[in-house]
Amino acid sequence: MIDLKFLRENPDLARESQRARGEDPALVDQLLEADEARRAAIHVADELRSEQKAFGKKIGQAAPEDRPALLEGSNALKARVKEAEAAQEKAVEAVEKLQYRMANVIEGAPAGGEEDFVVLEHVGEVPEFDFEVRDHLDLGEGLGIIDVKRGTKVGGARFYYLVGDGAWMQLGMLMLAAQKAREEGFKVVIPPVLVRPEIMAGTGFLDAHDEEIYYLERDEMYLVGTSEVALAGYHSGEIIDLSDGPLLYAGWSSCFRREAGSYGKDTKGILRVHQFDKLEMFVYCKPEDAEEMHRKLLGLEREMLSAVEVPYRVIDVAAGDLGSSAARKFDTEAWVPSQNTYRELTSTSNCTTFQARRLGVRYRDAEGKTQTAATLNGTLATTRWLVAILENNQRADGSVVVPEALRPWVGKEILEP
Repeated sequence: MIDLKFLRENPDLARESQRARGEDPALVDQLLEADEARRAAIHVADELRSEQKAFGKKIGQAAPEDRPALLEGSNALKARVKEAEAAQEKAVEAVEKLQYRMANVIEGAPAGGEEDFVVLEHVGEVPEFDFEVRDHLDLGEGLGIIDVKRGTKVGGARFYYLVGDGAWMQLGMLMLAAQKAREEGFKVVIPPVLVRPEIMAGTGFLDAHDEEIYYLERDEMYLVGTSEVALAGYHSGEIIDLSDGPLLYAGWSSCFRREAGSYGKDTKGILRVHQFDKLEMFVYCKPEDAEEMHRKLLGLEREMLSAVEVPYRVIDVAAGDLGSSAARKFDTEAWVPSQNTYRELTSTSNCTTFQARRLGVRYRDAEGKTQTAATLNGTLATTRWLVAILENNQRADGSVVVPEALRPWVGKEILEP
């Protein structure tokens, strides 16, 4: 949710952000007008309440014979107060409705849409093979570690089983990420995967991505697509203590996405599925520390990708491809040999105060005043990584070299067909 004070002081910046996202800058002016009407309505209601309070004292001090006339006036004033309070409530609702429509103001993200990202860096050598490259599903089926046929039989399209060494490879990858998170001061959390509507709305996922979310109508609950949602709601409505620095959490959970609108895209294998596991970093910090924390999250993602030995690139995601909560997002994309391109493996977003303002997460500054916290998130490991690990480490006979960092969990150096 946009800070109205910031909006009043920086309307041109907000309009430019809307343009960069490909959204309507007129929304800024609509919100400013609604905010002005809200403040006027609050002023009128406050004045009438003060008048009513003073009038009440006057009645208390009046002579008995004067009170009937004064009480009649009091009733009329009471009706005016009630009417003004109703107008105030309506004006506040109008502002909030427009606030929920407006995305966060970008901070440094390039303008444009999905294809307008900026490549910041390439890391690692793209492998060259002197044999016909297999995709991850062919490799996984040959190794007996991925079973999509039975997954489809049981759950339908885009479901799968990870079996044996495949399960251990994922568990090892997530454990490696959890250990790294703990070493870096993150508190590891296993959060709920079902959340209430106000928590899902507070994170911004109902703004533009509600078609991706599983909704359990009978229970009025949502299945999370990332533990970011549950972690964002962890301190909702609280005043947190940031005097010793940011609060760092790492959520390990299963995640669920409907993949609406993706029919025909990545239907083979486990690249785009309905259920997967993920370790997600989540940070609460002071707004002035958010940019530094964003770089830290990206650095941890880079370390994990290097540990599992896949070549990747880092991109600065364009404004039009950001979620509504993010002011800036960096993606890391691993090389996928069978597709001869890079595909997203992780992302890290700086959401500034957007989510915390919606969720009511505050802290006390040096003067003891409450301020809205900033939030950030970043993926440290997820199921889709197996795609890049298998394909980049394949050999001519269909075997796969297990990255050294995962061998303690997998128990093997080579996965044999």
